[in-house]
Amino acid sequence: MNAMTRANAYNFGFLDEYAKKEVRRAILKAIAIPGYQVPYASREMPMGRGFGTGGLQLTLSLIGPDEVVKVIDQGSDDSVNAVNLRQFIEMTCPGVSTTTKTAACTLIQSRHRIPERPLTSGQIIVLQVPYPDPLVVVEPSESKRKTMHGEADYARLLVKLYEDIVKFDEITISHRYPTRINGHYVIDPSPIPRWDVPKLNDSAALILFGAGREKKIYAVPPHTRAEPLAFSDVPFRVEDFHDERGRRRACARCGCTDSFLDEFVTDAGGKTWQCSDSDWCEEQMLTRQAEGEPA
Repeated sequence: MNAMTRANAYNFGFLDEYAKKEVRRAILKAIAIPGYQVPYASREMPMGRGFGTGGLQLTLSLIGPDEVVKVIDQGSDDSVNAVNLRQFIEMTCPGVSTTTKTAACTLIQSRHRIPERPLTSGQIIVLQVPYPDPLVVVEPSESKRKTMHGEADYARLLVKLYEDIVKFDEITISHRYPTRINGHYVIDPSPIPRWDVPKLNDSAALILFGAGREKKIYAVPPHTRAEPLAFSDVPFRVEDFHDERGRRRACARCGCTDSFLDEFVTDAGGKTWQCSDSDWCEEQMLTRQAEGEPA
């Protein structure tokens, strides 16, 4: 069976039209109530739950024949998860274009990162979410968590952050940092690093979150206030990439000093740092070459 025959064997976007309609309705409600977790009937997908089924259902429900889609996994376009999801989209959505360029896409499906390049009003980013509710660490009962969200009662979550400060002298949450949306609901922004949390605030792009296993969809609409939970005397801060001498570490490939860096161990046993966002790294290398600097 060739690729075209396989593509024609599926409904466009794999999901049936009733499933897509339900997801779109949930998305509209999530946009209307920023940060609210909208329940939906998550469908079975040809992959295990926890491998991006929630985000993929949002993407397949929104995608159109003229869409340009980018799929990334922790900033990389060529990781196993990103490649598999991209191939599935190409197989079930004939005519849809895929790209690795952030500037060229209209829809981004991402796991664990928001691109370094600022998104525009013509773009949508869908983030895959394993656990949508930040209150689950302090309250196991979902019915009680719903009441707490409705009343904007996040005192126990703030106590959890305070205990972290007492024990470690700082808030040690490295990802999934609880963030208040539009002055009310606190969301789990997916396992993005703290570096990406400020990008939620006043974003020009629509940001959608899909949790397939937990059957929840929520959103941060464009130009919405997003504030990470913090204390006045212990403010929120992003990851620190300065070395022991106080110098900001640079990417070993492109030399960038203002991006989120991943740490690697070299063959010699040392450490090196590289841009997490592969497209951003390539852009910086091309810019340096155009300016005559060594790559």
